[in-house]
Amino acid sequence: MKKNKIIFWTATIIILLWEGVMPLGTVLFAPEYVTAGTKPLGYPDYFAYALIFSKVLGVLAIAVPGIPAKLREWAYAGLTFSLIYAFISHACVDQNIGFMLMPLVVLGILALSYSYNNKIRNSGSITH
Repeated sequence: MKKNKIIFWTATIIILLWEGVMPLGTVLFAPEYVTAGTKPLGYPDYFAYALIFSKVLGVLAIAVPGIPAKLREWAYAGLTFSLIYAFISHACVDQNIGFMLMPLVVLGILALSYSYNNKIRNSGSITH
């Protein structure tokens, strides 16, 4: 059980940092770079802010203990769609292999977090 929690929290903290802290830090400390990832793909400026807001809410729903399981499931789903669409956007627009692989790597870490969240929940330890 302890191993499951360590794997869950390690994966979840990576997701929290990558999908939550880094984008929020950009808004707060380097706002001139907020649209650096979305503008070259042809998305409007407001989309970057909506994406950051959604990511921060999603990682909070995953990382904060005691969040209802259904809300946590929706957060995992939302982040999953975001990462899949990031891959598709890069594959269709700039075809940069590094930009295409990064969302897939993060998606793999998110899947690990999701899998171990379910293992912990099914073992009877409802809060992590």
